[in-house]
Amino acid sequence: MRKYRKKPIVIEAVQFKKGLKHPALCKTYDHMNGNRSIGYGIKTLEGLMEVQEGDWIIKGVKGEFYPIKNYIFLQTYEKVDE
Repeated sequence: MRKYRKKPIVIEAVQFKKGLKHPALCKTYDHMNGNRSIGYGIKTLEGLMEVQEGDWIIKGVKGEFYPIKNYIFLQTYEKVDE
């Protein structure tokens, strides 16, 4: 099997904390529990994905948003000085 490396691209990201205002965020609901808000999600190309405190919200190369767990983000990305 051949080996591959991710292309070095620069992405935009913000770490999710309660109270964060972000255009990609929406509340998720438990419809069996009187429609009370139970968390937050992001509508991605693959469907609605849950986002939890500490996760990162990444803007993809086509302008799409998706969440990524903190430990994966830290293993995959490094800060870029502008």
